[in-house]
Amino acid sequence: MRRTLNVIRLQLINRQTFIWVPLIILGSVTVLGVLIYAMIPGDGPKYIGAGQAPLWYFFAIGISAMTLTFPFSQAMSITRREFFTGTLLTAIMGSAFLGAIFLIGAGIEMATNGFGLNGYMFYLPWLWETGPFGAFLAYFTLALLLFVLGFTGATIYKSWGPTVLTITGIGLALVLVGLLFLATRLELWLDVWRTVGTLGAFGLALWGLVVVAVLSGVSFLAFRRAIP
Repeated sequence: MRRTLNVIRLQLINRQTFIWVPLIILGSVTVLGVLIYAMIPGDGPKYIGAGQAPLWYFFAIGISAMTLTFPFSQAMSITRREFFTGTLLTAIMGSAFLGAIFLIGAGIEMATNGFGLNGYMFYLPWLWETGPFGAFLAYFTLALLLFVLGFTGATIYKSWGPTVLTITGIGLALVLVGLLFLATRLELWLDVWRTVGTLGAFGLALWGLVVVAVLSGVSFLAFRRAIP
């Protein structure tokens, strides 16, 4: 366990990666969002999705955690299992931190009537239907899912090279297009949207955690062949 904690310390040596850069991105989009609210006429509620920008940054963090930090860890005689576990725990901590920041941002928006402009990027009603915990879980899950996606892609690249990674990406794209084709051809979109509405943000977040678990298993199996 001590060596796993050392991996967490290793990932957090450069705190810019997990802390300062996401905060800078979040602060920047907040300022831009306020400027956009000020330009939109009318007194009704204004909603934008710019707050998701730092969540997508976690995809890049997942890639760098594998491609940049993994080779260095092998020089320190850290086992692959310890590196994988410590890195995933670091991602969980970073995702929870970002989720908490989003809750604070939503609290500020509610307290100030949307920065005095009735504008919201953190307090999105659909995400808050089940309360603060449901919103936190949605933010947390999306950040962690994007991290694991980046980490898994980088692991496949390090294990089998760019050709296999490209084929995997094309295969996933074909599966997605096939599902969209079936939903359109069989006229299932109404059922799809009804299911999404029934699950809500909280239910989708729980399913997102299932996807995270599956991707983590795939990346762990591939990680055993990864070349530093």
